[in-house]
Amino acid sequence: MKYMLMMHTPAGTGEYQHGEWKPEDWTAHLAYWDRLNKDLAEAGEFVHVRALTPPAQARLVRAGRRGTPMTDGPFPETKEFLAGFWVVEVDSPERAYAIAARASAAPGPGGAPLNMPIEVRQVMSGPPQDA
Repeated sequence: MKYMLMMHTPAGTGEYQHGEWKPEDWTAHLAYWDRLNKDLAEAGEFVHVRALTPPAQARLVRAGRRGTPMTDGPFPETKEFLAGFWVVEVDSPERAYAIAARASAAPGPGGAPLNMPIEVRQVMSGPPQDA
């Protein structure tokens, strides 16, 4: 089963706060993600990972008259924003939850776990190929 694990960050100013971190905190944070991704790859569970630009760069787009794009932004009114995501392939929802908990505990300033909310959703599959 494939699951998408979506990392959320508080709205704040619309920019990520990493620029305010000490260099050693940022280095530890990135090393944590690197180790997580390598562990998932070694376990055969890693499918895909991507970080997203800060919410200040996000736009909501809807089709207007005649299909022309209509934008709203710089970001939707919400208390949290999607910062990045993984796609993993695991045997059970419980395993996806365990990976999400590990991702949530990434270190922040001073090495304290950030305990970021990670939304876990199963990736739907299409109809059978012979249908």
